[in-house]
Amino acid sequence: MEKKNKNIQKPTKPFKPRFNFYWVYLALLVFFLGSLFFNPEGAMREVAYSVFEKALRDGCVEKITVYSGKNLVEAKISPKCSEEVFSEKFDEEKVPMAKVRILSSDEFQKLISELQQKEVFTGEMSIKEGKDYWEIFLYSILPFLLLIMFFVFMSRRMGGGSGGGIFNVGKSKAQLFDKSSTENKISFKDVAGLAGAKQEVEEIVEFLKNPSKYTKLGGKIPKGALLVGPPGTGKTLLAKAVAGEANVPFFSMSGSDFVEMFVGVGASRVRDLFKQAKEKAPCIVFIDEIDAVGRARGRNVNMGGNDERENTLNQLLTEMDGFGTNSGVIILAATNRADILDKALLRAGRFDRQIHVELPDVHERKEIFQVHSRPLKMDDSVDIDFLARQTPGFSGADIANVCNEAALIAARKDKKIIQKQDFLDAVDRIVGGLEKKTKITTEQEKRSIAYHEAGHATVSWKLEHAHPLVKVTIVPRGEALGAAWYLPEERQLTTKEHILDDMCATLGGRAAEEVFFNTASTGAINDLERVTKQAYAMVAYYGMSEKLSNLSYYDSSGNSDYGFTKPYSETTAELIDKEAKRIVNEQYERAKAILEDNKEGHNELAKILIEKEVIFAEDVERILGKRPWKSRADELLNAAQENKENAPEKEEPDTPKTENDENI
Repeated sequence: MEKKNKNIQKPTKPFKPRFNFYWVYLALLVFFLGSLFFNPEGAMREVAYSVFEKALRDGCVEKITVYSGKNLVEAKISPKCSEEVFSEKFDEEKVPMAKVRILSSDEFQKLISELQQKEVFTGEMSIKEGKDYWEIFLYSILPFLLLIMFFVFMSRRMGGGSGGGIFNVGKSKAQLFDKSSTENKISFKDVAGLAGAKQEVEEIVEFLKNPSKYTKLGGKIPKGALLVGPPGTGKTLLAKAVAGEANVPFFSMSGSDFVEMFVGVGASRVRDLFKQAKEKAPCIVFIDEIDAVGRARGRNVNMGGNDERENTLNQLLTEMDGFGTNSGVIILAATNRADILDKALLRAGRFDRQIHVELPDVHERKEIFQVHSRPLKMDDSVDIDFLARQTPGFSGADIANVCNEAALIAARKDKKIIQKQDFLDAVDRIVGGLEKKTKITTEQEKRSIAYHEAGHATVSWKLEHAHPLVKVTIVPRGEALGAAWYLPEERQLTTKEHILDDMCATLGGRAAEEVFFNTASTGAINDLERVTKQAYAMVAYYGMSEKLSNLSYYDSSGNSDYGFTKPYSETTAELIDKEAKRIVNEQYERAKAILEDNKEGHNELAKILIEKEVIFAEDVERILGKRPWKSRADELLNAAQENKENAPEKEEPDTPKTENDENI
C-alpha cells in the first residue's frame, strides 16, 4: 500500500491585494497642494510695480480689479504693450493678466483718479474685498481635517485592523483554533518527557471527548488547570499539544492581552472571551503568563486610584466561578510565578488542579534530545545518553538551543555532519558564554588563573560529595577568566555533608591563591558570593547550624501576612552572621589542608593547564588517582538500563532502534 506524500502542496487561493484607505488621504493632500501652487501657463503673470505704473501712465492698461483686503491688483494689458510689460510678445488672444502687489489700496485709488482726470486711464476699474480662501482653509479648516484623520487612524490601529476601530477595543483578542484548523499540528507525541504533566492534561482532553464516562458516576468536569514551572520547561508546548489533540475549539491568548490603557477594557475583554467560549462550548481557553493579571490584590495601592489590573482579575474570578455557569468551558493557564498569584484564583472551583512542569531529569533530557536531534545530520559517534548527562539543569528550551547551536558551530567549521565535539562546544557556549581567546593576559595572570582553577579541581576530586569534574580551562569565556566544569548531581535530597563539600570545593580556588602565592585576588568574587549564600541558607533556612538547629526563617509562600522585614530579633541576626562566618571559615581551612596534602598533584595540574589551557577528568584521574566514589548519575542510568533489560520486549514499529542506545 503506497503512502501518501505529505509534502504535496495544496493549491493556494489567488492573492488579492487589499485596498488601503490611506491612499485616499494622500490623493486629497496632493490635490490641495497642487491646486494651491499650480498656475496654468499664460493665465496670469506677476509684474513689478514700477513696470506696471509706467504701463498705466502710457495708457496700456484696459481694465483693473483692485483686491483691497490683499493689496493686490489684477490688470488686463493691451496686446500692443505686452512686449514692454512682460518682455515677451503675445498674440492678441493669449495676452496674460498682470498681477501686481501694491503697498496700499487707498494710495493706488488716488493714482487711478488722477490718471482718469487726465484721461490717461480710460478703462474700467472695480474694487473687491479680497479674501484669501487658501489661508482660511489652511488655518481654519485643515486643522480640523487633520484631527479627524488622526482620530480615524488611531481608531483603526487600536482596533487591530479588525474593522471595529475604537469601538472594538473591549473585544477579546483570543486566537481561535477550531476543529478544522490546520495551523496547529503539535500532538502529545511531540512532547518529550513531562510524563506526569502530560498525563494530567491528557485526562482533561479525555474529559471533553468523553464526558459521560465521568459524569455518569456523579463526577464534575474540572473548571481549570494551572501549569506551573520554570521558564522553558514546556508549559506553552503542552497547551499547544492539548489544542492539537482535543477535538474541540481552543482559545489562546496572553495575560497581557487583557491590559489596556483605557479603564474597564480588561474586564470587558474577559466578559467577551467567556461569552465566545460559552457559544463554542465544550471548549478550552488557554491564558499564557496569567501572572500579568493574576497578581495578589491589595499590593501597591495607588492612593485610592482605580487599579485596572485588579478590576480585570475580579472579572476573571467572577467568570470562572460566580453565579453564572460555564458548563463545558475549561481554563488552562501557565505561569512561572505561582507564588505571586492571588489566593482566590488558586482555590478549588477555579483552578482545581495545579500541574507542576519541572526541569527534566536525565531520562527526560534523553527523550528531549531525541526529539530535537531528528532533523539534524549527526555523526554516529554522538551519544544521546552522554549529552543528557552533560546538561543537568537544562530545560527543554535550553536543549533545543544546544542542538541548534551545535548545528551552527558545525556549519561554521564547514563540516558535513555534526560531531560530538560540536555539541560539547555548544554546551560550553550556552553555559559559559562566548570563548574569548583574544583577551590579553600576562604570564603572571595566566599562572594565577591556572593555580586557582587547579585548586578547584584538586579539592573537588578529593571530596566524596562534591560534583564530579568534567574539565578545567583557563580560556576566558564570557566574564570569567577561567572555569572548572562539573557534572552536578541531580539529588532529590541534599544533606549537610553535600552542602559542606560543595562549599569546600568552591573555596578551593581562593585557598590555592593563599597556599601557593600567599595572596588573594578578585577572581574569586563569584565563588565567595555562592559560598556566602549557601552558608546563610544553611543557618537561616535549613536549620543546619549548631546554635540555631531546627529553625527556619524561610517564607515559602512569598506572601508575608505581616509587615515585618525579618522574622527574628537583632540578637538572632548577629548569631546568624557568626554561624555563617564560622561555617565558611571551617570549609576554607579544610580546603587549604587538602591542598597542602596534595601539593605535587596540584602543581602538576597547574603546569598542564598553563601549557594546554584545558585539562579533562582523565588527566586529573591520571595525576590524583581514581575517585573511590560512584556518581549518582551512573547509578540512575545503570538502574534504568537494568529495568530496560528485565522488562518484557514490546514491539515499537514507530520508533526504530538507533546505534546510540548504549550506556556510558
